[in-house]
Amino acid sequence: MEYKNDTLTVRGDWALANYQTLKQKVDDYSGEQWSVENVDLKGLGRIDTAGASLLVALLGPETLSALAKHDGTLPQEQSALLQAVADAMQEKPPPEPEGLAPITQFLTETGKTVEAIWHLVYLLAGFVGQILATLFVVLPRPSRWRVTPFVAAVQNTGLNALPIVALLTFLVGAVVAFLGATVLKDFGATIYTVNLVAFSFLREFGVLLAAILLAGRTASAFTAQIGAMKVNEELDAIRTLGLDPVELLVIPRVLAMMISLPILTFVGILSGLVGGGMVCAIALDISPAQFMAIMGRDIELKHFLVGMSKAPIFAFLIAAIGCLEGFKVGGSAQSVGVHTTSSVVQSIFMVILLDAVAALFFMEMGW
Repeated sequence: MEYKNDTLTVRGDWALANYQTLKQKVDDYSGEQWSVENVDLKGLGRIDTAGASLLVALLGPETLSALAKHDGTLPQEQSALLQAVADAMQEKPPPEPEGLAPITQFLTETGKTVEAIWHLVYLLAGFVGQILATLFVVLPRPSRWRVTPFVAAVQNTGLNALPIVALLTFLVGAVVAFLGATVLKDFGATIYTVNLVAFSFLREFGVLLAAILLAGRTASAFTAQIGAMKVNEELDAIRTLGLDPVELLVIPRVLAMMISLPILTFVGILSGLVGGGMVCAIALDISPAQFMAIMGRDIELKHFLVGMSKAPIFAFLIAAIGCLEGFKVGGSAQSVGVHTTSSVVQSIFMVILLDAVAALFFMEMGW
């Protein structure tokens, strides 16, 4: 390496065997700014990744990348190696600053978290758009329907989840009735425990508990299944065969969830009402016939429709998040575990967030 007449001439073998000698020469020119016109690579001999990384440290990734692209004297394999190393080192994140004040560290971490959340929302919005576009293409063409995976997904997401949903909503209905009886007793209004149980399960608890259970049970399963396929390179095989993984793997799961969750919501509402009615019969001497009469008199059909209307939306988002996290899995078992956990957390968060937004919307609309 020689600097003469405002031109830096690079010659010889830049390989691992000469790393220490080359490193000292590179350190001698540290801090200098080089442009494409000031560097001559015609005398460059053999080079490997160690030597290429030293050239990046010497010239900078932008300058070396430009030289690799436009210098016609370099062999094609050397040009490709320099380009790859320059691109890799150019994308390396800057080192973390040391000695930051606590408030600066807090703001830095907050900014990183907000950026990560925005990135997740951006990816989810794009994936939802891809699912909708595929649905518009597939649904009008019955020959492209995947009936067998759809039926299997309905069984796994719906029928197999019925017992746990029914049991959980039954117990929660009993708890809500006990709570209402305890609080309303002081006001002499224990009869309104029926209204409390009916309103809470028809509008909120039925769909919310079923959605949260599916978020933990099914979204994680979708992520693990698709993630394992990616680790085993099955997704690459599907693309090699000319098939669309979204159409093949995602659409049957999304449609199955949109069928299963409304059914589970309906079962959850019935189980919650049964649990609340049982407590009312045992603790408040409100017979099942009186319980049903009060519901028929005071509870309008719109409350049931409000709760059921949220089920398909929750199901679509849960399935989309579970499948998206599966596609984001890397090449290791640890990545499968990380994204499975992430899919559960994201699904439950989105369900609760949308439920809160829907509650405000229906309240303002008077529904």
